[in-house]
Amino acid sequence: MPDSNNRDVVEYRAFTLDDIPAGHALSMSVKWRHRADDWRFAARLGRGFAAVDAQGALIGTALAWQFGESAATLGMFIVSPEHQRQGIGRALLDRLIAAHPSRMLLSHVSNEGRHLCEERGFTRIDTIHQHQGAAFQPPLVSLPPGERLRPIGAKDTLRLADLATRATGMDRTKVMPHLLDVASGIALDRDGELIGFALFRRFGDGHVIGPVIAPESPDQSRAKALISYWLALNAGMFVRVDTPLRYGLSAWLEGQGLPLVDTIEQMALNGTPSTDSSLTQFALTSQALW
Repeated sequence: MPDSNNRDVVEYRAFTLDDIPAGHALSMSVKWRHRADDWRFAARLGRGFAAVDAQGALIGTALAWQFGESAATLGMFIVSPEHQRQGIGRALLDRLIAAHPSRMLLSHVSNEGRHLCEERGFTRIDTIHQHQGAAFQPPLVSLPPGERLRPIGAKDTLRLADLATRATGMDRTKVMPHLLDVASGIALDRDGELIGFALFRRFGDGHVIGPVIAPESPDQSRAKALISYWLALNAGMFVRVDTPLRYGLSAWLEGQGLPLVDTIEQMALNGTPSTDSSLTQFALTSQALW
């Protein structure tokens, strides 16, 4: 329906897979690093809304990803530079909220979008530090006795989904097979039991390490060992890690050649995730999928 609050006629409709090329062009216009393949991966797992102008050109996007029956994450909020500050972002957010009235909603928000989310009742739950750069050869990190790193196997999928579900407080059963289709993985094993893992996949013009999930230790040694594995294997490549501030990995990542380049807020509506205190997600899958 047309939105009379905008200077130009804007219509809002469901985002479809046919919108991916235009969505990719839109993200390039705001200097996001996403590839068309990154858009395809996100759009096939989620659903959302597109804003189009009177000529039918895509000028805004917003998507959501459902996890189980009670949670959803929101992301891919983009409005073309020529159409910003016209209420389009607000209208897209309102449509996503209305489409998920009974779910806990989680989103990563820039400083520019924080006030808008707070107006809708979102509260801040953490800060995310985005680190990226050319990875250097990291030092070896010792693991506790009985623990080792091993390749992820085909039979590990259900266990990986269980660990991710407990660490995030969201059902990761459906998303995990899709992640494993596009990512390589390393497992943290303790006496034959898989207790943590880290995935590595193409993203933008480089690679991303995440999720990284492990039992917490006083010196974050398990998380550091998992991340170090991928840094050592890909020394000199462009790598990104998004880590929550509260887990204290930022200074260590800086020391590995991954400087802090951005900070965003983690916000929630209708509750916050109930996580297993014995597990920690030290690095995000992505800012959209958490």
